[in-house]
Formats: sequence, structure tokens, C-alpha cells
Amino acid sequence: MHNALVVSCCISIVAYYATYSFIPLVTNVFVKHGRFGNDRLKGDKPVVVESMGLIVGIVYLGAMFLFIPVPFVPFFRAQKLESLGGVELGVPMFPHDLLGQYLAALLTLFSMLFLGFVDDVVDIKWRVKIWMPLIACIPLLMVYFVTYGVTHVVVPIPFRGLLGLGELLDLGIFYYLYMAALCIFSTNAINIIAGMNGVEGIQGLVIGTALVLNNLLIVCTTEYAVQRERHLFSLYLLLPFLGVTVGYLRHNWYPAKCFGGDTYVYFAGMTFAVVGILGVFTKTVILFMVPQVFNFLYSCPQLFGFVECPRHRMPKLNEKTGFIEPTRVNLDKTKMPGLVMLRFLEILGLLDVERNEQGAMVSCNNLTLINLLLVKLGPTTEAWATTRVGITQAAFCGVGFLVRYGLAFLMYRKEDGVKGVAPIPAGHGEL
Repeated sequence: MHNALVVSCCISIVAYYATYSFIPLVTNVFVKHGRFGNDRLKGDKPVVVESMGLIVGIVYLGAMFLFIPVPFVPFFRAQKLESLGGVELGVPMFPHDLLGQYLAALLTLFSMLFLGFVDDVVDIKWRVKIWMPLIACIPLLMVYFVTYGVTHVVVPIPFRGLLGLGELLDLGIFYYLYMAALCIFSTNAINIIAGMNGVEGIQGLVIGTALVLNNLLIVCTTEYAVQRERHLFSLYLLLPFLGVTVGYLRHNWYPAKCFGGDTYVYFAGMTFAVVGILGVFTKTVILFMVPQVFNFLYSCPQLFGFVECPRHRMPKLNEKTGFIEPTRVNLDKTKMPGLVMLRFLEILGLLDVERNEQGAMVSCNNLTLINLLLVKLGPTTEAWATTRVGITQAAFCGVGFLVRYGLAFLMYRKEDGVKGVAPIPAGHGEL
């Protein structure tokens, strides 16, 4: 199995070079067919090709198709030896469940890539496209049901005994709803933190790297074969993703020569959801996406209509200084519930509010993590603003590692739920 990991690393390097090389080759074709836009944070508003997430996804899927037989080579060899009479103890059963999971993962990612490109082309409304990941994840959840089918979780130690709870709690269909919600959240969360050169790619790179490190740590330390197999499977999906993301980011970094569009952010978000679900470490994925969770909660007053939500909440360029600054929203039409929410955020120090002489709220910064960082740390260049987002993401991933490996013992015991083939700490019980 570790030989397969080496092959995956090699394919990932090839995927990086392919992505980096193909984007310039197809730029003129995409522009000719109308897939371009203006870079709003540049003084001359240059034309930049869009939807390059399609190239990223195509290269990734091509790499993964080539990799399909690699993890199963030992089984092919064993079957050949048996046919020649060279195996006395029989052949291990072919892991049809693992193959099914692999193909379901690729089908889900392909579906999300297609839907993301459709959104780029026809500009689907938010109330519609927010549900697209639910359609794309159906093959994934179906294969999970057939191969795993486990819907119980380990109850944290402090909550055991409350309301009659024991070590395990079976969530039934609600566990599938939770996994579907993770797919919806992951694909849209990165999309909300957007609008600057490289900011979507840097999120994908940092989160993907954190997940790779987490998988490698478990593969090298676990004593459970099932757990090792699950995290190797996740590595097979993540390493090529990092390869294509780096290749894309080299063109998308300031000053950007291409934009990924919704195609890239949907594809990246679904990749994280897929590896979390099939690797059975969804809570770890959420830990590494805390900035995205915060950004969603912070944006709720605007997303749900309590505060006016302009189409673009990205920062603006101050052409005199060359720095980007937070954008603001007018509060003239904001009603009392929205004002109460804004006041709460102001008390927490998470909002820059402009007031009139009577003390009434007149305007505030748009509710996104990017604008908040500009409010707290001050205006800066676009490249450094993107770097700030990357540093913030990396810092919270570090905190996620601390919680996952430093504090988990407060909530779970290692022997919790060790029932049957797969220990609960290897999957549903882990953070």
C-alpha cells in the first residue's frame, strides 16, 4: 500500500506540471467564448480569463483515473499467483468496497465540477445553487450506506449519563443529513471568502496540506489496519488535489492571470467533504475549516436579509494609495432585528460602525472575514491581504491540530467504542 502512496506522489507532481502548463494554453479559447471578467481590484481593470477551475478539475480527474488500478495491484498479483498454483493459503478477497468508494468519490467530484462550471456560465441564483452539492453527494452517501453504514457516534465523556446517554449514540438518518450538510457547507464556505487574487487557492492549499499532515500522522502511528487504510485512501485523493492547486495558484496569485470561478471553489470544497466522509474524520475537517465556519456565522445577518447584502462584498481599491480597503454597507433600510445583531457584533469588537450625531448607526463594514481583517489590521496591498487570509487559515489549522491531538483525551478514551472490526477512535469517535 505504501508503494501506492509513492505512485500517488509522482502522479501529483505530474498533475502540478500539467495544470501549470495547460492554463496558458487554453486561455485564449476561454476568452474567445466569453469566459473572462475584469479584475476589480486593479486600477486599469484588466481582463482576466475565468472558470480555470475546469482545467484544474479535468487534470485532477485524469490523474485519479490513471491511479485507479494502483492501490489494487497486490490483489492482482495474488490472484495471478493463485492461478499459477503459487499460493497455498488462498487469495485475499478483492476490496470491492474500497473500489466502490473510490469511484463514488470521483463521480461526486465530477458532478460538482460540472455543476460549478454550469454556475459560472449561467450564473445560477443563490437560493438554487446552494442545494447543488446535495445532488452531487448522493452517490457518495449511497456508497457510504452500502460499505460503512455506521451512524453512531461516541458521546463525549462529560455528556455521558445525561438524558440516559451511554458511550454510543445512534443518530440514524440524522447522520446522513449531517454528512449532506457538510457537503453543502464545504462547497459554499470557500466561495464566501473570495474576491482577491489567490484567496480561494490559498484556502484550498492550506486546508489540503493540513489534512495531508493529519493523514500522514495517523498512517505512521495507528495500530489499526482499518484506520490506516482509510487515511491512505484520503491521501490518494488529497495529494493530486494539492498538485493541481499549486499549479493553479501560480497563475492565480497576484497579479492574477486567471480566475478559478465557482468551478474551483465547489470542486475544492467537495474534495474536503469527500475525504472527510470516506476517511471517517468529518469533525477533523470542520476543525480545519474554523475560519470558514466563522465567516459563515459572521455573514449571517447579510446572508439572511437582516442587513442589506450587495452582490459583491469584496474590498475596494484606493487608487491614491494602491491599498485595498474594507467596503461598507448603508444601514438606512436596516430594521430593528438587524440593528440588534450589528450591535452585538460591535460589542464583541467585530464591527466598524459609523454613527451620526444622534448616535444612530449609519453604515458598517460588510460582514466578511476579509473585510474584518482589513478593519482590524488596516488597509494593505492585495497580495498581503491574501497572505493574511492564508496565515489566519494556517493558524486555525494549527489550533485544530492542538484540539485534535492535545485535548481529545478530555472528551474520549482510546478504548471507547472498540467493538467489532473498526475501533470507534479510528473513525466516528475521533475529533
